[in-house]
Formats: sequence, structure tokens, C-alpha cells
Amino acid sequence: MVGRLILGVCLGVGLSLALAAGQARADDVTGVWLRESGASKVKFAPCGGAVCGTLVWIKEGTDTPAKVGQRLFSDMKSTGPNAWAGSYNNPDDGKTYDAKMTLSGSTLTTAGCAFGGVICRSSTWTRAN
Repeated sequence: MVGRLILGVCLGVGLSLALAAGQARADDVTGVWLRESGASKVKFAPCGGAVCGTLVWIKEGTDTPAKVGQRLFSDMKSTGPNAWAGSYNNPDDGKTYDAKMTLSGSTLTTAGCAFGGVICRSSTWTRAN
């Protein structure tokens, strides 16, 4: 009887820890992400009290002014579950845009927006690590 009670408590604690860990990772955007075109990878990591995204790989032969090591996403702060907002530095035109990110499972969607979010251009990313 005591053995079953201990087993039940251990299973309950283990399940609670597994659920807590799953929730902690559900909105974890950190890591390396591959752009839908397959032409580049960005690594998202904590920077101060936010998340930043740095270009870590460009497919050979890709025509872009972007450089490995260039920070593309800056000051991305949580705006809710699996959502962030901050800035996107576009290497193609050298301009900085308002940015939004949403995470759904293993898919990250980023959007750079102009005119207060009226016009946005989005990209889809999948985990590369």
C-alpha cells in the first residue's frame, strides 16, 4: 500500500515537472531557425531583457548584401503567449522596420512592418537545431 502511494506521488511529481517543462519550451524561440527559402539561418538568443536574432549562415550563391554576424532582429519583447515585437533591420534596403514574431509549434513567423503595421512582409522559419 505504501509502495503504491510512493509510486503515485512520484508519477504525479514527474508528470507535473514534464508539463511545466513543456510549457516553458512552448514559447522558447531561442535557437537557430532556417528561412522558408532555405537561403539563410538566424539564431535567436536573449539580449538584455529581450530576444535578438543574428544571421549565422547564408547559402552559398545567394545574392544578398546581408553578412553573417549581422543582427537582423532587435529588442524583440514578449507581447503575449508565443508572440514578440521589436525591430527588424532589413539588409536589402538598410532600413529598420517594426517587427512581429509568432511561434506555433516548430514554425516561427516573422513580419517586418511599415506605416504603423499597415504594410507587413512576412517570412516563415523552421527550427534548424
